[in-house]
Amino acid sequence: MARKGYQQQLTDLREDVLYMSELVLDRMRTGLRALETKDNALAREIIEGDHEINELYLELEQNCIDLFALQQPVASDLRFIAASFKIITDLERIADLATNLGDYTLKAERDLYPDVDIQGVGDAVVEMVESAMVAYAEEDAEACFAIDDRDDEIDALCERASNTVVRDLIETETEDPTGDDEIEGLMTEVSRLLLTIRDLERVGDHAVNIAARTLYMLENSDELIY
Repeated sequence: MARKGYQQQLTDLREDVLYMSELVLDRMRTGLRALETKDNALAREIIEGDHEINELYLELEQNCIDLFALQQPVASDLRFIAASFKIITDLERIADLATNLGDYTLKAERDLYPDVDIQGVGDAVVEMVESAMVAYAEEDAEACFAIDDRDDEIDALCERASNTVVRDLIETETEDPTGDDEIEGLMTEVSRLLLTIRDLERVGDHAVNIAARTLYMLENSDELIY
């Protein structure tokens, strides 16, 4: 294969990774909207569309494997392909977490804890992923460190949200004990909300992973990889 064709393959890979990120981010936004509005139709759309992301992931994975096997890239090209391979894995997992939001929407039975800003946390982690993909697209090493720093803020937001849920549950049961059936229903909803917070925190972790792989791609540095 001519070298010009090889360079075009690298360009196409970058564009395809960015395209996949746009689809995944759209799924995250839709999942958050479904959760906020309790829109079961949107929730089912997220769940049923997961196979599309999986198929795209497998296609891009094969493209990376072909580049490794057929072109034997070296130095910066090798790092770029390896980083892209890892990034699409993180994107696929973010899409899975978006699917979880759809599932939580379908199973939610009541409004709980208006003081817990799920949408605020969701918007923050979506912005982190967006920033990570911009760093990848624009080859911005400094932005990678900024994304890593923001992860501490997300962790703190999620911890406060989880603590609020647990504290309110304890106070509710202490001040106004309910029957066994109501307690079971309440615990189910609390568990689902805690899982939602956990999943959003994981989206932030995947954004950091994307930034870490981008930094590796640009500077051959594993400083942010953990």
